[in-house]
Amino acid sequence: MESQFEDLAQNPDIIIATPGRLMHHLSEIDDMSLKTVEYVVFDEADSLFGMGFAEQLHKILTQLSENRQTLLFSATLPSALAEFAKAGLRDPQLVRLDVDTKISPDLKTVFFTLRQEEKYAALIYMIRDHISSDEQTLIFVSTKHHAEFLNVLFREEGIKPSVCYGDMDQDARKIHVSRFRARKTMLLIVTDVAARGIDIPLLDNVINWDFPPKPKIFVHRVGRVARAGRTGTAFSFVTSEDMPYLLDLHLFLSKPVKAAPTEEEVLQDTDGVMNKIDQSFANGETVYGRFPQTVLDLVSDRVREIIDSSAELTSLQKACTNAFRLYAKTKPLPAKESIKRVKDLPSEGLHPIFKNVLGGGELMALAFSERLKTFRPKQTILEAEGEAAKSKNLQGPGQWADVMKRKRAIHEKVINLVQQQRSNKLADEEAQTEITSNEKERKVVRGSKRKAKSSKDEEYFISSIPTNHHTEAGLSMRGNEGFGSNRLENAVLDLVADDKDGLQKQKTVYHWDKRNKKYIKLNNGDRVTASGKIKTEGGAKVNATKTGIYKKWKEGSHRKISLRGTSNDGNAEESTSFSGDRQSRGNNRNFRGGKHQHSRSLPNANVRSEIKDLEQVRKERQKKADRVSYMKHKGSKSKKVW
Repeated sequence: MESQFEDLAQNPDIIIATPGRLMHHLSEIDDMSLKTVEYVVFDEADSLFGMGFAEQLHKILTQLSENRQTLLFSATLPSALAEFAKAGLRDPQLVRLDVDTKISPDLKTVFFTLRQEEKYAALIYMIRDHISSDEQTLIFVSTKHHAEFLNVLFREEGIKPSVCYGDMDQDARKIHVSRFRARKTMLLIVTDVAARGIDIPLLDNVINWDFPPKPKIFVHRVGRVARAGRTGTAFSFVTSEDMPYLLDLHLFLSKPVKAAPTEEEVLQDTDGVMNKIDQSFANGETVYGRFPQTVLDLVSDRVREIIDSSAELTSLQKACTNAFRLYAKTKPLPAKESIKRVKDLPSEGLHPIFKNVLGGGELMALAFSERLKTFRPKQTILEAEGEAAKSKNLQGPGQWADVMKRKRAIHEKVINLVQQQRSNKLADEEAQTEITSNEKERKVVRGSKRKAKSSKDEEYFISSIPTNHHTEAGLSMRGNEGFGSNRLENAVLDLVADDKDGLQKQKTVYHWDKRNKKYIKLNNGDRVTASGKIKTEGGAKVNATKTGIYKKWKEGSHRKISLRGTSNDGNAEESTSFSGDRQSRGNNRNFRGGKHQHSRSLPNANVRSEIKDLEQVRKERQKKADRVSYMKHKGSKSKKVW
């Protein structure tokens, strides 16, 4: 603090500070004011709000002048930052550099459907047999526990990866990222929070271990691949719970999505199905499919043996299960329409990327196993036992068969009735649309009730709602409430935390206000504390009251930090202006408050005067006398020794 007092007393033009330390200085120094600050810059604004500095940033803004210009730079736009911009800034302008190209046209996206427990085997298979050893791959996981688990699992498999997550030690993070940059490791396992500040220019692949809950997060992840004319691939693992998010993503990207053809369709017409798939890829459609089950079974057995033989992996797997359960509760929900559409999706077959892996015999076996999965018996176990009892002339079980037959008959009537009603409803809707279209045509022909033509010119008319509002809806923080025309809200992106503390903080977003007797919603990063302490950049909390450090420094150095943050070696009456100039000593004038007028009219007004006052001359003479006496004393001691 003392050295920083010295710097502030030297009248700096630019102050670079963390919020906690700046608030500490403002609480210590009574004469310190920020009213003359013209520009304030919040760099890495998303990190500032993610670390819990929102309250202190609001306090800092209240001490600034209303004529200042505020600049916020951020890689992402969390909701807390958007609320801060709307509440603390006047007429804010949003400049975005991420909406020109959503996804690079040179990027190839691949989506695999599988179960949660099959992800380990699928990932190891992709790295071992599908991705080349000279390609660098970025693996995105949901929590730091998954990152640690995959790190240990890869090392057991003889693969050396690098790891990076949110609350990782800064030195360890630099070491891991530098090894990956130097291509000493070809895999980097990261979370969304940690990858926010990492820029690897020459990436080849991205693997989404956990499918991102928002389309914008997907764009942020895969946007690191296929840059500057390079090609790349983004692999994504999709579980049954992630299918609605997959539909949300493709609605955001305005791309069609379809299921891969089943094994039976491939066996019936292999060449025709492959031509259709190639045509779909050429048209920009996305085809999702399954992993080959035989490959997953082989690798899953080896992964299970590795986990069972390692006590560290067993404990980490339990932590991953608990962390993923909490992650699933805190991540945003998909759209209701996507959840409805998932129920109508057809069953997918093997992904076309594995067409060269399997032979004809294995493809037939897979088709048979898929038919077994969809098999539905015509009789229940009670009916089967009743038929067997009748054949053996036993009377008891036959009653159960009769009961089940009557129950089945009633249920079949209800099912048939519902299906008939649905078909009739669809037919009525189609007929109604035809009738309405015919009526419209007749009205146009007759000319009755013609609508007035619009006077707006479609070529030059600028609507309040953008034409691509369906695309922008994928960026909204409250997508279920409909589209809003506020561009700031539409650009909001909240990343899901990767550790337990962060997930709990995101979960508890409401606080009971005792004074107003109601729940209030907190922004991300806001904290409610009754102690009134200030959180520093290191995470420690200090008292907001004065500690007396500045008073001790002032008495010891005989200096002070004046009202406008200027240097002053003399008395308070000889205080300088903000630019440190000493003007008009002959007529004893002091231009306080007239900073802009006099500093612009006088030449070299920002240069400190070289004329010294009496106090400065006395101090320099005293220092010179002390130095001479010290040298004499030192010389006499050396003569005595000789």
